[in-house]
Amino acid sequence: MLEVEIQHRFGAFALDVRFTSGGRLTALFGRSGAGKTSIVNAIAGLIRPERGRIAIDGTVLLDTEHGVFVPAHRRRLGYVFQEDRLFPHLTVRQNLLYGRWFRRHPAGARQIGFDDVVEILGIGPLLARRPRRLSGGEKQRVAIGRALLAHPRLLLMDEPLASLDAARKEEILPFLERLRDHSKVPIVYVSHAAAEVARLATTIALIADGRVQAVGPVAEIMGRAGQYPLAGSFEAGAVLAASVSAHDPRWELTELAGGFGRLVVARLALPVGNPLRVRIRARDVILAATRPSGISALNVLTGTVEAMVPIGEEAVEVELRVGTERLLARITRRSQAALGLARGGPVFAIVKAIAIDRRSLGRDDALDFPVEAEVFDS
Repeated sequence: MLEVEIQHRFGAFALDVRFTSGGRLTALFGRSGAGKTSIVNAIAGLIRPERGRIAIDGTVLLDTEHGVFVPAHRRRLGYVFQEDRLFPHLTVRQNLLYGRWFRRHPAGARQIGFDDVVEILGIGPLLARRPRRLSGGEKQRVAIGRALLAHPRLLLMDEPLASLDAARKEEILPFLERLRDHSKVPIVYVSHAAAEVARLATTIALIADGRVQAVGPVAEIMGRAGQYPLAGSFEAGAVLAASVSAHDPRWELTELAGGFGRLVVARLALPVGNPLRVRIRARDVILAATRPSGISALNVLTGTVEAMVPIGEEAVEVELRVGTERLLARITRRSQAALGLARGGPVFAIVKAIAIDRRSLGRDDALDFPVEAEVFDS
C-alpha cells in the first residue's frame, strides 16, 4: 500500500496531492507540467516537501509533522528515468549486477533473481553487449532490470517510453506487462500517454495543476466522462475487460467476450480464453437511437446513457453503461440533439472492428480493482 500526501511550492506552482493505492502498477496520468514527476521525486526522496507524509506498506519515509525524512539512498526504491543512464563501459550483465555490488539488502526485502529478471525482460541475448550496441528499447529494458536487481520495495518509472519511437514503444510494452504481472514489485508509472496507461495501469491517479482530480481502478477512471480535458481530450477512451472467445479463420477475425457482450476484432494469434484489456477510443464510437441494420460495422452494443458532459463548444462526451462495463463516445451537440439522448435512455454503440487494433489491446492478468474510485473537488 502506497500512501502519499504532499504540499510543496515551486515558485508560482503549488503541489497539493493526496492519494493511496494498493495496485500493482499505479499510473500518475496527466498533461505535461501537471506535477507528476515532482510527485515521483518526492516519493524517491529527491525533493523534501514542505509538508506531508509518504509511507509504503506501513514504512514511513516522510512525516513532516513528526520530523521524519528518510534520505533517498535509504528508501530502497528503484528509479527508471526517461533516459537509460547505463554505464557505457560495462556490459549488459555488469550493468545489471551493479545494484547488487553496492547495495545491502535487509531481511524481508523483495527478492527477484538475476535469471528471473533476464527472462521477464527478454534480455538474455544482450548480456555480453555494451550499451552502444543496443536499441533504445533494449537500453530501457536493461535499465529496468538494473533497478529491479537492487531489490526495491517500489519501482518508480518516469516517462520510461517518452524518448522512444512508436516501434520501440511497441517492442517494450509487452515486457512492461510481464514486469507488472510477475515481478511482485509494485510500480509507480508516470505518463501523459493514454494508450500506455490504459494498457499497463491497475490504478490511475489523474493529476492536473498539481492536484489529484481522481484516483481509482483503470476501467473506472478511464470510462468516466469529462475527465479527459484534464489529461488531453483527444485521447478519451474506455477500457474493457475481455477474453478471446472464438476465431474465424475464414475472415481472419477474432471474437472477444466480456461484461459488455461481444466484440469482433482483427485476427489475434492468442488462444481461446486468453484474458485481455481492450481500449476503445471515444472518437471511434458511433451512437444510434435505434438498432442499425445494413451497415459495415460488425460491433453493435446495447447500452444506457449514464452521463453527458460538454467538451468545448461543439462536442459532448457521452458515458454509457454497456452490460457491466463503461464505454465513452464523443459526438457533436447537434448529434446529441438529433438523437434525443437523455440520461437513463437507451442507445446503441457502434464500433468498427478495424478501430480496435493491436495497440488497443493488452494482457489482462493484472486488471484487478484494489481500491474504490474517488473523485476530488478541484
